[in-house]
Amino acid sequence: MRRRTFDLLMVMAGFAVAAVLLIAGALLTWGHVFVSNQVTTQLQEQKITFPAANSPEIKALPRADAAAMRQYAGQLMTNGAQAETYADHFIAVHLKEIGGGLTYAQLSAKSLAQPKNIALANQVQTVFRGTTLRGMLLEAYGFWQMGQIIWIGAIVSFVGAGLMLILSFLGLWHSRRVPADAEVFPAAVGPARAPVA
Repeated sequence: MRRRTFDLLMVMAGFAVAAVLLIAGALLTWGHVFVSNQVTTQLQEQKITFPAANSPEIKALPRADAAAMRQYAGQLMTNGAQAETYADHFIAVHLKEIGGGLTYAQLSAKSLAQPKNIALANQVQTVFRGTTLRGMLLEAYGFWQMGQIIWIGAIVSFVGAGLMLILSFLGLWHSRRVPADAEVFPAAVGPARAPVA
């Protein structure tokens, strides 16, 4: 095969791969923007604001949880990282206190065994509400995190497309510099062999 033909085939393949990567990057960017906007919109509508840094709510938390909450002190919740922090370092702490370390499922089973225990029934309802809110916030975090991963995929696609375009243009430049009769795999030239009788 002629070297110039081979180079042009590789150039066309490179441009095709670059086009696919550009389309993938555009779709991934759209996905990232969509997920991020949805999470932000849904969280903003809830109007959850982090307590102030020196508020009694923060001071009452264990040290690690208080430190996690302080980074967003006074802010309106708008992204998944904030949702995860609020769910894991604020709501979860209160749920453990309210439930005495028991989960909703454990408290519910206990309440079913004691149907006349009104205080336990109220405790179950409070833990159920907190667990539900925590679950919703962690779901928002999960979608937000997927959006971040999609964004990384978009960046990788765009970088890959740029690299393929550079290589394709270099291949095009190289194909113009190769002699017209050059071969990709030139035939080996060696001494002539005598025919076998």
